[in-house]
Amino acid sequence: MNQNYEIRNGLHQANAGLTYALDVFGDQLAKREKYKSGLHGLEAVRYYLMQKHHWLPRDVQTMSDADLEFAMREELAGWTLPKAAR
Repeated sequence: MNQNYEIRNGLHQANAGLTYALDVFGDQLAKREKYKSGLHGLEAVRYYLMQKHHWLPRDVQTMSDADLEFAMREELAGWTLPKAAR
C-alpha cells in the first residue's frame, strides 16, 4: 500500500475509534444521568454538554467528534471501553 494511503487509513481508523468510544461512553453517561427520554450514544453526550455548560443545541450539534471528546475529556479520564464493546 502506498505510504500516503497508509497514513490516511490510519487517520480514518483513529477517528472512527474515537467516535465509537465516545458513542459507547454516551450510552453509559445516559444511564448514569438517568436520562428518561431514550437518549443514548452521541446524543447523550451532546445533551450532557448542553445541560452542564448551558450551550445551545446548535452549538453542540455542529461540534466535531474531536471537539466533543475534548469537551468531555475530564469525564472520560480513567474510563475504558467496557469488555462487551471491545
